[in-house]
Amino acid sequence: MAEIDADSLLPNDHVKQAVSAGEITQLSRGATNRYAHEGDTFSLDGETFEIVAAAERTLGELTDEDARREGSEDLESYRERMIAVHGGDFEWDEESEIISYRFEQR
Repeated sequence: MAEIDADSLLPNDHVKQAVSAGEITQLSRGATNRYAHEGDTFSLDGETFEIVAAAERTLGELTDEDARREGSEDLESYRERMIAVHGGDFEWDEESEIISYRFEQR
């Protein structure tokens, strides 16, 4: 278990603000890089968050509940947001491997 830099896991200020506000409690990233392990912590706006799960999965395994944890209304909204955010560099492929990092404020 280690203290990680929030900037390495959380990609931008909008996400950081949503995490601080409790609107995002999970973030999925491509499995090419591992950003954290279960038990790692990060600090944000003076608060400490702990990674409570780091699960390897595919985009096709995500659920509406996962999408809500990631700040979207449902899976379809999440998919549309990911395509818009990543522009031409991203294609929603059900087989794409990701790691979902779930975290809680301590």
